[in-house]
Formats: sequence, C-alpha cells, structure tokens
Amino acid sequence: MSKGRFGIHGGQYLPETLMNAVIELEEAYRRYREDPDFNRDLSELFCEYAGRPSRLYFAKRMTADLGGAKIYLKREDLNHTGAHKINNVLGQALLAQRMGKARLIAETGAGQHGVATATAAALLGMECVVFMGEEDTKRQALNVYKMRLLGAEVVPVSTGTATLKDAVSEAMREWTGRISDTHYCLGSVMGPHPFPTIVRDFQSVISREIKQQLLEKEGKLPDAVIACVGGGSNAIGAFYHFIGDASVRLIGCEAAGRGVDTPDTAATIATGRLGIFHGMKSYFCQDAYGQIAPVYSISAGLDYPGVGPEHAWLHDTGRAEYVPITDNEAVDAFEYLSRLEGIIPAIESAHAVAYARKLAPSMGRDQIIVINISGRGDKDCASIARYRGEEISE
Repeated sequence: MSKGRFGIHGGQYLPETLMNAVIELEEAYRRYREDPDFNRDLSELFCEYAGRPSRLYFAKRMTADLGGAKIYLKREDLNHTGAHKINNVLGQALLAQRMGKARLIAETGAGQHGVATATAAALLGMECVVFMGEEDTKRQALNVYKMRLLGAEVVPVSTGTATLKDAVSEAMREWTGRISDTHYCLGSVMGPHPFPTIVRDFQSVISREIKQQLLEKEGKLPDAVIACVGGGSNAIGAFYHFIGDASVRLIGCEAAGRGVDTPDTAATIATGRLGIFHGMKSYFCQDAYGQIAPVYSISAGLDYPGVGPEHAWLHDTGRAEYVPITDNEAVDAFEYLSRLEGIIPAIESAHAVAYARKLAPSMGRDQIIVINISGRGDKDCASIARYRGEEISE
C-alpha cells in the first residue's frame, strides 16, 4: 500500500496540484479500511442494497454442449445496477462521505460505472458529475438516460477519440480544479496510487465469494478463472483471492477488436509497450513516437489503451495469462450464452465467455472453469443488432 507499486508498475505520476488529493485519499483509506464502523456499513450496503453475495451458477447446458470442464458463472450481472461496478462505487462513495466530500465525479465507458456512481450519489445525497466520451454517449444512450434520471450531470467529452481515455483525462482535469469538496470515484484498477489498490480491495469480494461458494458446491478450488480485461477491475476482483493458489489458472481476456494484427484493437498486453499515462506506469498501446494510440473495440467498456498496473505485474511474473478476443468472437459468445443459458451477458463479459468456449473442450470432466459475468447485456442489444445488420429502436 505505501509503495503503490506492482513490480515496476504503478506509482504516482501526477501534477503537483493533485498530489495533496491523493495523499489525503491514501491517509483516509488507511484509516477507514480497518475501521469496524466503516466495514459494517459497507457490508450492510453490499448485502441489503447491492444484493450480495452474487450467485455462482452451474451452467449445465453450456457444460454439456462444450464437453470437458464443468463451467460455473459468477453472476455479477445480478447486482443492483447490473454490473460489478457497484462494489467499488459503494466503497468509494462511503469513503468520500467519511472524508467530508459532498460531490462525486467519475468517468465511464460503457456507462455501467457512471450508472453505479450516480446511484451511490443519489443514495447518499451527493452531487454527481459523470464524464463520458461523446462517441460512447451514442453507443450507450440508455445508460446516459439512467444517469440523468438518477440526478447526475453527464458531460460528453469530444476531444481525442471521444471515448473512455478522453473521459478519464477530462475527469482528472475537473478534479484538479475542485479538490476541496470533490472525490474522483475512479472506476477501474488504474490511475495513480492509491486507486489501483482501493478499487482492487473493494472488488476482491468477487473472488472471496467464488472461493467460498465453490468449496461449498464442489469441495475444491477452480482450475481456471476467466474474466474480461479493459482497465481490469472485474478481473482483478475475480483473481485476487486466488493469486496465492498456484493450481488456479488466471486468464484475462482483452478486446482484440478487428484483430491484434490490425490498428483496430484494444488488446494492451498483446500489442502495448511500457509507458506512463493517467498517473501510472503500465503497458499502453502506443504509436511509433510513443504517443498513446487510438484503440478500438465493439465494447465501450474495454475500449481503453492501457491496463491496470497489477495486471501488468501479473503478466510479467507469469501468474496470469492474457489472451485477445476479437469482436466477432465476442458477438458469437454474446448470442451463444443468451440462447443456451437464457443469460444475456454484457459484451465485455462475452469476451470471457468466448475464451471459455475454446478452453473447456480441452480440459477434463473433473476440472472446473469459473467465468466472471461482470455485467448484463441489456445496454448492448442495439449494438449487437447493428453488428448483425439489424436496426432496432431502443
């Protein structure tokens, strides 16, 4: 916690104007992370408001169809607001309230983090402003409406590629100007220390529950845990309590877009290089001059040119594997899970389902895969229909 480093990754690469803010945040988190009252309030919100623990569902038809390993789905899509994002947001909003902040700002790509932040702000009576790439406001119009319905101001960002990267930059600029009353509720395990640790800790409830639930159901640990990776919050949440269990393969699925051999990709570990951006050292997609490269994915939530520093370290040490999944594979998996199990996954989560379809047949029937279904796919139905050449009205 004190170093804020994962191997050579992480750190605090910030302008002087933000150093006091991250120091104040680190001190507050050190104080409250072990505070019984804080943890009692957070546990109560997880249970009574967010709906935790989320279910661990045996995907019987998928297992039978693919052959090989038994497949379980961790149903984070059943959480209040429909995604894992609510875990981190409830923790950060509660922390901000303890710090005396009256205002939350956030960035969002697919809109799930924005909806979760707007929800927590409404619950706790806080002002909320969400920055969102203009392109993403069009792709995720339903979530923009939800955020406004919940009382948040949504600010479209038109700079750069008008996607998540630019929304993060704009949120950081806004925070610089209003540190005294504002907490930046960062949505993934990225950015300057202490955000990667704070977000990881709040999301680690996912792997804690998987371990307990699977031991109850099967009496053993999983052989593989699979999750999608953009910045990497749901993946690190699903991985964290298994990092010390060497027998459990940890597999992150990156958004390859139109392929890692094309410029239209967001697969950072497959194509990126070491760099510094958004306050952290990690792997980033870069051009020949070292500038952050434009990235592409059908998934607004994975359309980010970097990966969280703990994932970069897990890659360096070989503890986790990272694999690219194309748009086409993810769309096929989106439709496959919908038809086979009656579960419509977020297009982000469909990247993890796509890799499980490849892996399961190669494993034994006594082995187990857990897929983290990080969110539900209502928000993506219009995008998938357009991908298939069908226009529907939202």
